[in-house]
Amino acid sequence: MPFFENNTQSQSDHLIQIFPLKEGDLNACRTTNWYCGAIPLHVLALTTTFLTFLLLCSGGLVTSKGVGMSVPDWPTTYGYNMFLFPMSRWVGGIFYEHSHRLLASGVGFMTLILAGLTFIVEKRRWVRWMALAAVIGVIAQGVLGGLRVTLYKDEIGIFHAILAQSFFALLVIFSAVTSRRFCEGAWFSDSQVASLRWLALSAVILTYGQLAVAATIRHAHLGLAIPDFPTAYGHLLPDISDKTIAVINADRLSHTMMPTTATQVCLKMIHRGGAVLLFGVVLLLIIRSHKLFPLRHWTRSWSLLWGTLLLCQIMLGAWTIWSNKAADVATAHMAFGALMLGIAVLFTFRTFCGNQQRINRDGKDERDSRKEY
Repeated sequence: MPFFENNTQSQSDHLIQIFPLKEGDLNACRTTNWYCGAIPLHVLALTTTFLTFLLLCSGGLVTSKGVGMSVPDWPTTYGYNMFLFPMSRWVGGIFYEHSHRLLASGVGFMTLILAGLTFIVEKRRWVRWMALAAVIGVIAQGVLGGLRVTLYKDEIGIFHAILAQSFFALLVIFSAVTSRRFCEGAWFSDSQVASLRWLALSAVILTYGQLAVAATIRHAHLGLAIPDFPTAYGHLLPDISDKTIAVINADRLSHTMMPTTATQVCLKMIHRGGAVLLFGVVLLLIIRSHKLFPLRHWTRSWSLLWGTLLLCQIMLGAWTIWSNKAADVATAHMAFGALMLGIAVLFTFRTFCGNQQRINRDGKDERDSRKEY
């Protein structure tokens, strides 16, 4: 019997899958290949995803502490082979930057193993393509990190940070599609869930845009371009005329702060406005999920988790300003942004999984018995 046959429901209930599965895919997942191969693959994917999150936090600390150039050469470390650099010299900023490089090397190595194992045990072609994309992404990420040092350009650091978030999101999805529940069809949704997909996708785009703007602010060292919150220089919308900016900079210099520009102030306001817009979209998603689905449905719990992470993110953003951009607070702000992106892409991906039936181990249709959480 074909895996994930089309339902006999009306054509309007047929949903387009973001990754179409072919006949035999479930059998490839639930036979010897799945239990002997895909369990290690899924565990390895989860481990690589977790290490990538730690790598994001490590990179956040490097940027927040301003120690990205503590090791001025690459791929060596003060002329040493990176892996043979004496631990006695891991002091100050060198500790953070060198640790970040070693952790990045570990993630790269794990990604290569993950891709190799995928091509050995995984029968779904599109999953193999995802593994290949992860390898390309981690190599590009390493090269960007090295160029950031050798060329000494903050602009490269911006792209380095944005690609890091994209790579993390890819691994989150990869971990999901190699799980047993996904392979057994538990992620496939009905038409009501599909009604949330464009709202969820809008929230993902806004989330990613916020992370991109935040990366620009962090790597251009503009975190305190507006030093107060929730106001902006005492107003809801700041005056960015040349005369006002000149007065602001005179006051900033008297407090040993770097001068700012109208462009920098606007970028910070875009980030704040984006947070308000994203909060509204996620709140609407939560309301719709609670209206459409029963108490224990996954959309309710996942949307609430998404909203909770967003609230924490907003509070950490405010705390970053109030703490004069303390490194640990700013890094936590970045880390919660990554977690929020992770749950956002998972939620949205699941809404794009088509309305399909599941085949159990005996080849019987279990569409109606599928768990919704």
